[in-house]
Amino acid sequence: MLQTPSGGAGNGTVAPDSGLMSIGAVLNALRDEFPDITISKIRFLESEGLVEPRRTPAGYRKFSAHDVERLARVLRMQRDHYLPLKVIREHLDAMERGEAVPLPALGRQRDGEPAREPAEGPTVARIGREELLAAAGIGERELEEWESYGLLAPLPDGSYDAEAVTVASLVVQLGGFGIEPRHLRVMKAAADREAGLVDQVVAPLKRHRNPQTRAHAEARTKELAGLAVKLHAALVQTALGVRLP
Repeated sequence: MLQTPSGGAGNGTVAPDSGLMSIGAVLNALRDEFPDITISKIRFLESEGLVEPRRTPAGYRKFSAHDVERLARVLRMQRDHYLPLKVIREHLDAMERGEAVPLPALGRQRDGEPAREPAEGPTVARIGREELLAAAGIGERELEEWESYGLLAPLPDGSYDAEAVTVASLVVQLGGFGIEPRHLRVMKAAADREAGLVDQVVAPLKRHRNPQTRAHAEARTKELAGLAVKLHAALVQTALGVRLP
């Protein structure tokens, strides 16, 4: 359960000593359940209207306990149900108005029509190209360069997986240390090999005729991906002789 300080309701400008949380504190509160969360992702969710933190007179964001819990709900719905941000926002807003609304189903058709199961697995949360540029604070030329090195790639419909915001943010941060996008191709190649190994392990489950077994493949993929990320981080830390907090 998230541990957050209490804060008042409503939005607007607040005093710095109001007892609300800074964006860094919010990041720490969410990180146990969502280890991949970043400040850029929180800012992006704010820009999409998923949360509306208050501001100090100096312009710093201040989040209430309600804001943090709402962010956690958004992240869970992305992670567990693969819902688009617009659908998540509408669902949460309806709940906060006191309306009893069911969780939207994947592949829902027009009103009155039954939901259909997607043909090739769950639909990932997506953002548009302009949204990605705004969230990452980059220009068209930078994005094109990153795409040329394979660091980011649009989906067939021209949108991007929402995780692209995290990738873009990290590329920007590494650039601050003089690490250029072309230097990151080796990381992308390593990630592709790790993903290929995980996919090879779960491929038999994905091809299974039993729907429950195919659903299990998704959970197994997440589990293996988490282990691969932890192993990669441990190997890098060992090679550098450092320990990250």
